[in-house]
Amino acid sequence: MVVLRTKLTDDERDMVNKLSGRLANLSRDDKLNDSYYEGAQKLKQIGLAVPEELRIFELVANWPRMYVDEVARRQKVKSIYRPGAGKADPDLQEAFNANNLEAEVPVLAKENMIFGRCFMTVGTNEDDKGHPLITVESPRQMSALVNQRRRRMDAAMRKYREEDGTQVATLFLPDKTIQLTMTTNGWDIDVVGGDEDVDPHGLGKVPVVLFLNRRRLGKWHGTTEMADVIPLTDACARALTDLQLGVETVAVPKRFVIGMSKGDFVDKDGNPLPAWKSYFDAMWATQKSAKDVTVGQLAAADLSNFHGTVKLYAELASSVTGLPFRYFGANTANPAAEGAIRADESRVVSNAEEKNAHLGVGLGWTLALYERFRTGKWPTPGEPIAVEWRDPATPTRAEEADAIQKLNGGTPVLSREGSWDEMGWDEPRKARERAYFEAEARDPALEQFAQDLANQNPQNPLVVNGNAPASGN
Repeated sequence: MVVLRTKLTDDERDMVNKLSGRLANLSRDDKLNDSYYEGAQKLKQIGLAVPEELRIFELVANWPRMYVDEVARRQKVKSIYRPGAGKADPDLQEAFNANNLEAEVPVLAKENMIFGRCFMTVGTNEDDKGHPLITVESPRQMSALVNQRRRRMDAAMRKYREEDGTQVATLFLPDKTIQLTMTTNGWDIDVVGGDEDVDPHGLGKVPVVLFLNRRRLGKWHGTTEMADVIPLTDACARALTDLQLGVETVAVPKRFVIGMSKGDFVDKDGNPLPAWKSYFDAMWATQKSAKDVTVGQLAAADLSNFHGTVKLYAELASSVTGLPFRYFGANTANPAAEGAIRADESRVVSNAEEKNAHLGVGLGWTLALYERFRTGKWPTPGEPIAVEWRDPATPTRAEEADAIQKLNGGTPVLSREGSWDEMGWDEPRKARERAYFEAEARDPALEQFAQDLANQNPQNPLVVNGNAPASGN
């Protein structure tokens, strides 16, 4: 008789408590960062200069999302290589495709910048035994304990609620993965269908990879990429909110009348006019004498000072993010030239390249875990799986074609396939182009002639009508 284990050990329960506490400690900052990315934050200072009832005028320029999305848009995987291989590895590319990582890696890059950290997990795939499951996990649902001395993960936990409200979790340990459910006694091992929900994988490593944004020594929770632009976003939002209020209150010339009462504003039948109709009437007229009534107009306020304030904040945001000032709405009559575009984007390109290097290391570790689950063996030690990224710059078609032509013409510096690499083509695109070249190189008449020769003498296609070719031919 097999006795199922439904309770966690003391060490396992201690791990769960530590991981739950760590996730709770980060939840407040995570919620705030999420609201800034979504543009749903509320201005703390709005109650000082503007009454709460005027919050309807609050306006936010969502620079945090623009910044994060622009960098993430430049983080695209080109191919995956095994150590020492000259071409992209088909098995690893298959892993990439089977887990839809072309769509998931941009999400990983974006979440990593928003919250300062993100996770990928690897495990068995019940639906496809030949392809282990790689998933990107939300940092708002997952936490990890990192051994400071060894710089390795001791444990990780993913916690979330099911659709019916049940709290469930997964505890990842170096030798096993345990599925948990919340009971009246706290977290316990989930038992489904009479089976203990424990996977004794025996990897010796936690099958979770932690990605950190702006990593600092001794800190294992990263820093949001939006940290520098958030204060400027708030400052700009306050200026825009004041501008909104000014547009509604003092931007339109005000008319006034002295010596008339509300009852004087009536239609031809003597019915009172609505306030808006009274205000927008082309002309006010009264039968009272001019000495008893005074009509006048107050000049509208000049709100151009707000324009300069918003522009100043945009310039500061451009300086701290590295995004070109034109990204903040500073358009000119003439578009930027090709060289100016590259110079203008140099900082954001360098930022994307640095992040790609860090993400590439983490993706290499993830694929190493994938191979361990798939084959039962670890890849060769000391030779990490390499990730090649697409160029994060914004080259124009003319600039790109001119550069490649110069490198491939005269005395070539690049081969034909090297030129394809420079253009960022993936392996399927290269395979199609190879097939096109093979098709162009075919000569139907020559192929038919060779086939006729082969049909005449299958043993020796070069022998025609039984006569061998003359010597030297």
